[in-house]
Amino acid sequence: MATGPEFNIRIEKNGKLKVEISGVQGEECIQLAELLKSIIGKEELREMTSEYYGPGAEVQIKAKASVKNKKNP
Repeated sequence: MATGPEFNIRIEKNGKLKVEISGVQGEECIQLAELLKSIIGKEELREMTSEYYGPGAEVQIKAKASVKNKKNP
């Protein structure tokens, strides 16, 4: 049983790093990813796993919609 964040860091044959963070969710995961980004450098891709959206995580969606009333001639 994990007691905190875990980092799985792989160096691919082309020299790129692939880092997976587990054991944390939501904003805490983002903060750790940002910390790693500041150490490693440029980030090419960030994917959120289902663990990120797990219990305790908040997801906010803001949307604005407008409806046009179209009259038939």
